[in-house]
Amino acid sequence: MSIPTPSPAIEDLLRQLAPQVISIMTRRHGQFDAAEDAVQEALLAATRQWPDEGIPENPRGWLITVAERRLADFWRSEQARRRRETTVTILDPEAESMSPDPGDDRPQDRDDTLTLLFLCCHPALTPASQIALTLRAVGGLTTGEIARAFFVPESTMGQRISRAKQRIRATDATFSMPPAAERPERLKTVLHVLYLIFNEGYTTTSGPDLLQTGLTSEAIRLTRLLHQLLPDHGEITGLLALMLLTDARRPARTGPDGSLIPLAEQDRTLWRHDLIEEGVALIEHALTNAALGPYQLQAAIAAIHDEAPAADQTDWPQIVALYRLHDAIAPNPMATLNHAVAVAMVNGPQAGLVMLQGIEQDDRLREHHRLESVRAHLLEMAGETTAARETYLLAARHTTSLPEQRYLLKRANQLR
Repeated sequence: MSIPTPSPAIEDLLRQLAPQVISIMTRRHGQFDAAEDAVQEALLAATRQWPDEGIPENPRGWLITVAERRLADFWRSEQARRRRETTVTILDPEAESMSPDPGDDRPQDRDDTLTLLFLCCHPALTPASQIALTLRAVGGLTTGEIARAFFVPESTMGQRISRAKQRIRATDATFSMPPAAERPERLKTVLHVLYLIFNEGYTTTSGPDLLQTGLTSEAIRLTRLLHQLLPDHGEITGLLALMLLTDARRPARTGPDGSLIPLAEQDRTLWRHDLIEEGVALIEHALTNAALGPYQLQAAIAAIHDEAPAADQTDWPQIVALYRLHDAIAPNPMATLNHAVAVAMVNGPQAGLVMLQGIEQDDRLREHHRLESVRAHLLEMAGETTAARETYLLAARHTTSLPEQRYLLKRANQLR
């Protein structure tokens, strides 16, 4: 028997509803791990039934009903029932009766997606686990989809997600907003996770493809959702603007064969100017209405690149000034690499090479191909072709991304 393939509209609806239903089930029953498993079963049932039977009149209520049934199956043992009795009161003193009509979700109208994001990005988890759990619980991706995105076996990703949920349970984390004093730092973690998801999609760290549009689209969708929840937060607005301004270049970033095309050589007529317009409006609003932060500065730099009619008309002095601000408020070796390139464009390649000397010993860059690729580029600018070629080859050996490796080897071969 073949399983009907859900339409893009059904997939989009399920991903939109997934965090809402997980939030309702966790708030209602007090156990995130069990609720998340039950909702995943409900989502799977929907992908099987809705293509044939149609989307129900109350799709969220339908998912809650199915998840409740799955959860009841999970709790058949006496031990599970005792755990349910003791934890619901502790985790949610205002929890409703344990026997509501599961198809009626009207009392649960409040949106707990932000609470769910905080839970998935719990500081007790590793960044890899935070990403995986966020994509599954908030993004609605299946374990298999997440595994394929990160080029690991599905069993490995399943274990990672399972361990993350066990770790959250071990910390006695409640399904509630963190105390007010902890929220700014926890929100930084949430933003960092969304930033990492986007970056992995925009420049895949390993495998045959440079881009994974599923990850970039999901990161943008989740950041839009966060922006809707907290529209006046400057760094959320800055991150959304940064993603849009960066993703706008995606149509011109690869050739027909999937090869990497650097920013300076891209056909700017292919860029998504609707995304550029939206991103510029967002960053202009954030810069004039919120405290300055690193995502806003990165978005402002991206806007300068996107608004330049051609690469040789880029306002490099302004970019250098913005990177100086970034270094002052949020020092980061990757930002310093980009700063060095901007300095080289203004003051010459030797000035950029001097900047690289200051970060060569940073452990975060050890064995990373980006340092050597930037160094090779600046050496090539300086006319030191032999050293540039050797450095391009070194960078190629350090990357696991095949498109980036092919690009670096191509640059090296051009310097023979």
